[in-house]
Amino acid sequence: MDSESTVTTCYRHPKVESHVRCTRCDRYICPDCMREAAVGHQCVECVKEGTRSVRQARTAFGGRISTVPLVTYVLIGLNVLAYLGELVRPGIVDRFEMLGRGLAGSDGGHYMWEAGYSSDYHLEGVVDGEWYRLLTGAFLHLPPTEGTFGILHIVMNMVSLWNIGRVVEAQLGRIRYIALYFLSALGGSVLVLLIAPDTPTLGASGAIFGLGAAYYVLARRLGADMDQVNRFMAGLLLWLVVSAIATSWQGHLGGLLSGAVVTLAFAYAPRDKRRPFIQAGACIALLALLVILTMAKVTELTV
Repeated sequence: MDSESTVTTCYRHPKVESHVRCTRCDRYICPDCMREAAVGHQCVECVKEGTRSVRQARTAFGGRISTVPLVTYVLIGLNVLAYLGELVRPGIVDRFEMLGRGLAGSDGGHYMWEAGYSSDYHLEGVVDGEWYRLLTGAFLHLPPTEGTFGILHIVMNMVSLWNIGRVVEAQLGRIRYIALYFLSALGGSVLVLLIAPDTPTLGASGAIFGLGAAYYVLARRLGADMDQVNRFMAGLLLWLVVSAIATSWQGHLGGLLSGAVVTLAFAYAPRDKRRPFIQAGACIALLALLVILTMAKVTELTV
């Protein structure tokens, strides 16, 4: 009887006999519940509690450190999928039939682009309440029917997104990077709406210009080698000038300005508990401004 009363069992598995105690909570644990510690073993719950108390590593601007540029991968994937979607036609392959119907209407008109010039951003659509076009146009590119430039359009943008996006995502963290990308894309579309509403435009260039502005602001904030950064910015500004002739410079400029505003808030917010609130507040304020400007312009165009 005495020997039975001294038998100890795991606190998580009462039927398993155990003679080892957790070094933190002093409860008996079985081999399945043991986790090696600096001294002795700890139970599963104590290990979890200790992990929660460890401060998460952060970037210089408050984001969580990640070694894989997952968001950049996803953005490139979405752009490529949208491009492939533009190539789909109803009836070519049965399994693509539903997708094809989504891309072309019964009247033969295309949802994503029009023959002769690609555009998801149509003034008529925005005025009619299809505001989503201000963002969806940032994921579409010229189809191959537009000649060589049709393919170069997406290739050049995706290469730029890959080169710049990985750096900016690593510096900002994923959440801030997503906010920067979408606000830059939206800012580019809104500026087109404001000063060139009849100009058809599409592509990820506006968002990429926003990433370029972020790259410059973050480099200055971190004290990077500005010679290389300045050469990069010179190329970006040259691209902006060239785009005034070939494409929609308004979208590029809008993305550049929006990206700069967002990144300034990210980079120069005070490094204390107020930082995430100031950064989020700046993003919300910019979003509100873009919405107000869009509403005012749409109202003007419909009067």
